[in-house]
Amino acid sequence: MRAILLFLSICCVSIKAQISEYIYPYSNVPIISNYGTTGLLQVPTARMHEEGTISFSWSHLEPYLRGSIVANPFDWFEASYQYTDVNNYLYSTVKSFSGSQSYKDKGFDAKFRLIKETNLIPEIAVGFRDLGGTALFGGEFIVASKKLGNIDFSVGMGWGTITGNSVSNPLAELHDRFKDRNLNSGDEDSVGGEVNYGSFFAGEEVGVFAGIEYFVPRFNGLRIMFELDPTNYNAEAYKPVAQDSDFNFGIVYPVNKNLFLKLGYIRGNTLNFGFTYTNSIGGKNPIINKKPKLREIKNSERFKRGNELDRYNLYRSSLKFLNENRLYLQTAHLSEDESKLSVSVIQPTYHSHPIAIGQTSKILDQLAPDNIESFEITMANGNQPMYKVTFPRKDFNTYKEANLPYALLSTTKFEDISAAEVQMHEFKPRAIFPVINSKFSPSIRSQIGGPDGFYFGELMLAHHASVVFSRNLELTSNINLSILDNFGDLKLASDSVLPHVRTDIVQYLKESKGLHISNLQFNYFNKIGKNIYTKTSAGLFESMFGGVGGEILYKPVLSNYGIGIEAWSVKQRDYDQMFDFRDYSVVTGHMTLYFQEPRSRILFKLMGGRFLAKDSGLHLDLSRSFKSGLRIGAFIARTDISYAEFGEGSFDKGFYFSLPIDIFFSEYSKPHTGFGLRPITRDGAAFLIHSHRLWNVTDSATKSDLIFDWGDIYD
Repeated sequence: MRAILLFLSICCVSIKAQISEYIYPYSNVPIISNYGTTGLLQVPTARMHEEGTISFSWSHLEPYLRGSIVANPFDWFEASYQYTDVNNYLYSTVKSFSGSQSYKDKGFDAKFRLIKETNLIPEIAVGFRDLGGTALFGGEFIVASKKLGNIDFSVGMGWGTITGNSVSNPLAELHDRFKDRNLNSGDEDSVGGEVNYGSFFAGEEVGVFAGIEYFVPRFNGLRIMFELDPTNYNAEAYKPVAQDSDFNFGIVYPVNKNLFLKLGYIRGNTLNFGFTYTNSIGGKNPIINKKPKLREIKNSERFKRGNELDRYNLYRSSLKFLNENRLYLQTAHLSEDESKLSVSVIQPTYHSHPIAIGQTSKILDQLAPDNIESFEITMANGNQPMYKVTFPRKDFNTYKEANLPYALLSTTKFEDISAAEVQMHEFKPRAIFPVINSKFSPSIRSQIGGPDGFYFGELMLAHHASVVFSRNLELTSNINLSILDNFGDLKLASDSVLPHVRTDIVQYLKESKGLHISNLQFNYFNKIGKNIYTKTSAGLFESMFGGVGGEILYKPVLSNYGIGIEAWSVKQRDYDQMFDFRDYSVVTGHMTLYFQEPRSRILFKLMGGRFLAKDSGLHLDLSRSFKSGLRIGAFIARTDISYAEFGEGSFDKGFYFSLPIDIFFSEYSKPHTGFGLRPITRDGAAFLIHSHRLWNVTDSATKSDLIFDWGDIYD
């Protein structure tokens, strides 16, 4: 009886959810406000996107045009980057400097969920606007949101520029620090970019705000919004903006589950329009479903009988069918009692190593005689074996039929393996070198913001290639041909007092038209001892520097940590990005500590040493990876130069995401495309960019990654 009641309750919940989705489609997807964080029109809410979501928004509300990128590394944390065109104020009062170009403002925002909504308790969040920027739109807020039926209510209070409809600051009664925001605003000689902790939640007054989001039933997800505007328009702008009403209203229409169009009437006098595009891409196959496609082995029983008679038939047939499935057999060995088959393979296709392990096992199971009881599979990268996985063949097939991948873990062993052990394998097919990979693709270079204009860009044809000369030696290249650009209008020169290791970007963009080389790098890899990997490199590492150097990494197999040391002697490349160099040279190097926390999948990377401008200090990078291969991260760096020497921005900071290209296709592939943002390009804390960092080469040998992806083994 209990089972029947449980079944009926589950069905009722499922039916209720389906009906709700039919009546109020997309009601669980929050939109982005005009300020670039989840909210209504001007009002923030406590709502969050699910983890692994990337959103883009654009809004036009005179005198502001604002573009935003919003990332959710967790469902309780939201980070966003805003770029705002303030078109009622000039970039500079010096006409010869900026002409009629309007002022541009960049800023970072952050929001944290404090309490998750329940039947009785609202969702509560705290947010920070314009962190580490000019504070033109700076402020903090606390907001609570509660959904009742098809109406979502939000109410909160704000500080800084969020002090419209003001009342006395309740925190000022608790401590004098909160009484005067200006008193805590920091150094008057600041060049901007510092996080002004002292002003948080300070000021004589706070703003009170509220908002309602009404989901219209059976109207394709249409929403109507009404709000009490908390914006202090006199505080946030260089020039006051007229406000005829404290109330705003608008509508949101979802074109589909990703794209939302917005139309509003703000301040009682201004039309507002914009859009939000949001996509949750952290999960498995987030956009297009795909399954690994094994090429069928016809007459596999005949192969089994032949392989039982001659072990070399087994090796050769394994080589043939593994290679046909882009699982490249390096070595193979049958144990003396013929009960265990060992192979080592290289796979260039899957982000998830368990997929490759499972595909390899499925092929071996079709070819191996029945007396073979276990498979030992070594995953390698180049000539470097990473780790080996051993499990009983019977268990692999039993749990495959029941689709219980994690049950297989109980009888699976993960172990280190040395290059010498692999070389002792009986079968070592001769590799044919060189192996050449080559492809063409379109590419774009961009320069956003500045007195010369809002956007400068270049469309290029890019040629990516790698030439593998041996198991240890390879050449990588990235050569570009300019097709169309508007860099000719760039004119702003660097004002940096440091060596111009990054701030001569304008010259590099303008003078590298036509054919130019972004990367031309030789790499020699080796594993010189247990858990010790090396890379020696020479060539044109990046658009601005070339030279020689190397990297060494200590990473215990299957561990979640590593220690790396790198040193480089490099010279600055000429602006045309061909083979000539400028006079500036530097010896740079760092020690890097890596740790990947297994539960949260956050990678902590702390790098300390000497940077390209000969400054010394620390660079901290935190990033989180997801099932799809998406990685979202942020970084901050401080060196031994002063804020004044660093210049505008005060210290280096920014955030980025790395996106796997295969989420847009039905076939698996490893390449990523990246997008990074920092408020401003400066010379301090700049480090050398070089391909194939050893942590990235060896990070597949991390047990937490293997366990996290183990559910893919039967895909």
